[in-house]
Amino acid sequence: MSLHISSIVSRYLNSCKLHEVLPNAAVLSQLYKQASMQENVQKRSTLVVPLDELEDDDMLPLVDILLKVHLFNVDAVDILSTSKSVVNQESVVSLMRAVNSTLRIVDLQDTLFRKDILWDLFQGGLNCQLLKLRSTEIQKLNMVGSFKKLHTLNLDFCSSLTSLEKDCFTCMPKLMRLSMCGTRIADLWTTHAALSRLPSLTELRFQNCICCKDTGPCLASSNGAGSPASVVNFLINEDSLNDSADKVSYHFGGILSSDPSFVAISGRADLQLEVSFGDLHVQGRDDCPENINLKLRDTSVVSKMYLYCHPSPICYEKHYREYMIASLPHLRVLDNFHVRKLDREMANTVFSQYYEYLPYKRRQKENVAGVLHMRETGRGNAYHNKSSRIKEVDSCRKSPHFYSRSLCAAKLGSSASPSLHTMSNNSNNIKEGSESLRPRQFEYHPTNPSLMAFGTLDGEVVVVNHDAGNIFSYIPLFGVTNSILGLCWLNKNPSKLLAGSDSGSLRLYDISDTLQKAESSCSSSGPVVFDKFEQLTSLHVNSTDDQFLTSGYSKKVAIYDICSGKRLHLFSDMHKEPINVAKFAHYSPNLLVTSSFDRDVKLWDLRQTPNQPCYTTSSSRGNVMVCFSPDDLYLLVSAVDNEVKQLLSVDGRLHTDFGIASTGSAHNYTRSYYMNGRDYVISGSSDESVVRICCAQTGRRLRDYYLEDHALESPILVQSLRSDPFRHFHLAVLASYVRSSSRRDIISVNLLESGQYGDEYSKRGDFSSCYDHGG
Repeated sequence: MSLHISSIVSRYLNSCKLHEVLPNAAVLSQLYKQASMQENVQKRSTLVVPLDELEDDDMLPLVDILLKVHLFNVDAVDILSTSKSVVNQESVVSLMRAVNSTLRIVDLQDTLFRKDILWDLFQGGLNCQLLKLRSTEIQKLNMVGSFKKLHTLNLDFCSSLTSLEKDCFTCMPKLMRLSMCGTRIADLWTTHAALSRLPSLTELRFQNCICCKDTGPCLASSNGAGSPASVVNFLINEDSLNDSADKVSYHFGGILSSDPSFVAISGRADLQLEVSFGDLHVQGRDDCPENINLKLRDTSVVSKMYLYCHPSPICYEKHYREYMIASLPHLRVLDNFHVRKLDREMANTVFSQYYEYLPYKRRQKENVAGVLHMRETGRGNAYHNKSSRIKEVDSCRKSPHFYSRSLCAAKLGSSASPSLHTMSNNSNNIKEGSESLRPRQFEYHPTNPSLMAFGTLDGEVVVVNHDAGNIFSYIPLFGVTNSILGLCWLNKNPSKLLAGSDSGSLRLYDISDTLQKAESSCSSSGPVVFDKFEQLTSLHVNSTDDQFLTSGYSKKVAIYDICSGKRLHLFSDMHKEPINVAKFAHYSPNLLVTSSFDRDVKLWDLRQTPNQPCYTTSSSRGNVMVCFSPDDLYLLVSAVDNEVKQLLSVDGRLHTDFGIASTGSAHNYTRSYYMNGRDYVISGSSDESVVRICCAQTGRRLRDYYLEDHALESPILVQSLRSDPFRHFHLAVLASYVRSSSRRDIISVNLLESGQYGDEYSKRGDFSSCYDHGG
């Protein structure tokens, strides 16, 4: 039988006497308050524990009474912290554990927990129903403990939180409300993979409406307004008009003044605004405060922009709202606004237009075992169950690529984050002292799946076996130190490698000899040396291995004869500005394409005097690079700041605009290549830490993958990238580090295998220690 709560007062006083500490006035106040309430209303009560009014000496008596709290007329215990608590953190965890099943609310928004305490909390779980936690120590959320009673989780302003582990929500079957405003979460795909583990989730927000404190629908929206734009009218009609208007003015002005690139980052470059301060004009209203004037040419978009506060980076992703609504079918409220039937229909339309759920148009996730069984039995997969699709399915199964693509889709669908390991730092022991190799350019071998060549900022050329994790060949620098900016394997003689440096030096190496050590002066046969090409940035060999071309920080392109070593042609003024990259076609030895910072891309035929190109096409910004598709049917053009387009190589007409949002930076150099033949396109930019993967034919986005140095808590910037020509959905990234300007790595990325890179890396703090021979 339950005891009256007044009995707990006596127990607390006795416990204080036992531990020889004075009773805490705040605790006594709460106990007497609850006793008084019980006498007045004759019902069970809630006990509040104010952490910010406690000291370490108060904890033992408090734990004593809370261990027996179930014997008293206490319905629930709330543990709250409204300011920075000085109580020992281990004692706080013990306090929460002592309450056990009676625990209702835990509010630790201003308590600075250590990483090990948070780890213990997340691993052990809690029995509370509502958890509010604010901490700068949380980087990757991994709440794998039991939180079976939790229905509301608030992680607002965990400003170091960048990503969610796939299984971090697996033990929260009742979680209905989740708030993560003001975090650094940016990736739509890994976030969806984690959120999809929450069967009861109905309210979600990564940004909050200016008039809302919790995750529920905005009051204006629930009154039938239905859209963010109409909330403006609601705010204006309230008694607190001036206060609400001041908030709108402050937030809107803050966006424009503190983040001028907001429009560009969020993909709203076409938004036109006029902002001045005087009267507020919204939807024709004139009865507004005189201290604000917003003249909006796109009211719906702008109102959403300034009504939302504390957005996480994920909110700036193009079609963020539609993606979330389409991916989470049980969601009822997103960012404080109702998800209506019309919203869901529109979201599904947008998702199918701009996103690819699984590779190769697969519509449902399958497991690998199921695909293998399907291949052995010759039966179709389960989602092809409509009679109208029988002929189409049978036709697909006849394709030699059908099952391999299905396996890729099954593996990629089950992998939220890819497996990563470094490929360049395995060779650090080849240099004297603790000096590391600093890769600047790299290329996969054309016929040997295990080999990759890379050139360094110090002029070395290294060939690594990235499967075995060792050095195949090392060619030390010659003469003065120069960066290797151009590398190209020969096609018909794949043991030969052409290298060019920024000083204009051009050499042809034969790497077929045995392993060369750093003390070796050169290979036994010695390199072939060509005439210099000043200010070189790129080189490329034609399909017949008899010629190669060079381009650079000039308006010239040179053609060399590989056999004789002579320069055959030097073409001048092919563009108005430097020619950053020039490439031969894969099948025609006389066709080449040039891309320049003058925004033009030009196709040339060496069988004609190259006074005039076959055609010229233009980008809206300076071109960083261009390449042919493996079958030469298309050109992939990458211009500054994420302008990526696919053109028909026959006449330069636009085939696909990949629609990647710009950042507003003139120094965000974008590079893109084909993957899986010409099925997909991978793209990365020098000022961003994300690799984007798009379908080459439709332009739909398959995935974005964010790279981060977890030891330094810093993004990894994508300087260049290549797809693995032998393995589907494998690629390599040339990475630089924001907080270590001299460090560079080549990182291998396996999209078909989930990696434990994040955990391993954060524990050891050394990226190269995560080497995995799985390839």
